[in-house]
Amino acid sequence: MAVIEVEGLRKVYRRLRGGSTIALDGVDLSVPEGGVFGFLGPNGSGKTTTIRCLLGLVRASGGRTRLLGAAPRELRSVIGRVGSMVETPQFFPNFSGRRNLELLAGIDGIGRARIGETLDLVGLGSRARSPFRTYSLGMKQRLGLAAALVKQPEVLILDEPANGLDPAGIKEIRDLVRRLAAEGRTVFVSSHLLGEVQQMCDRVAILARGRLVTEGPVSEVLAHGRTSRLVVKVDPLDAALETLRSAELEATADGDRLLVQVPPDQGARVTEVLAAARLYVSELRPEEIDLETVFLELTEGEPAPEPAG
Repeated sequence: MAVIEVEGLRKVYRRLRGGSTIALDGVDLSVPEGGVFGFLGPNGSGKTTTIRCLLGLVRASGGRTRLLGAAPRELRSVIGRVGSMVETPQFFPNFSGRRNLELLAGIDGIGRARIGETLDLVGLGSRARSPFRTYSLGMKQRLGLAAALVKQPEVLILDEPANGLDPAGIKEIRDLVRRLAAEGRTVFVSSHLLGEVQQMCDRVAILARGRLVTEGPVSEVLAHGRTSRLVVKVDPLDAALETLRSAELEATADGDRLLVQVPPDQGARVTEVLAAARLYVSELRPEEIDLETVFLELTEGEPAPEPAG
């Protein structure tokens, strides 16, 4: 079951002095129930615009969106099951974090006990009574996350939740997101912290210049159509390279190592060929591809949408 559905989504912003900008150009997206779904893209790629269309905060120029089966005009029927944090959270500056959260929670009839639990959950328990205006950027992000969590939503939509946090805070958010997903929630999170997304998410979608360039399980996106390769360290390198090529193995030099184009489970053949030539490996392992590498490959040179006129 898909909890978020986006089909052919377009958003065109009109400029005050004429002309227009295409922010989204036919985006299709499907987010299954449960787990953590990462939504990635360079600045200006359309991530926040997609989220705003999904939540009914801006009107799409074309296409359709559904959140828990509800179109934007029907969101009132499901909004109690959805928590969200979009861009930098805004609260009353002179009210404490707790008071701000109480005002929001009161709309849904949520009691004080849950407010305290939520503030502790995001690491704001000790500063709950401080005015919001005294909060750092990271603390403001935490209060925004608390506002999204206080009603214990089924679906959590987070736009850059780790913005402004130090490394320890980023890890806390990552662990919290994983814990929420383990409880059965669906967490949809946009982020530019690719290493964190790789550790945190089950599936990812990558957006570039208003278009979706790939979507799928993290492992499949990382594979990105590559043939598996083995990293081989051996000395002397030149002799090993010639030996492998003579055995009709596709190998290339990469600094102080060789990259051999064979499936990881065929590593024994590589060692046999080299050992027969009295060349012994000091390291043999599958090549590891990180999400940042794939991200840059997929988004580099992605053509911009045609001007809207």
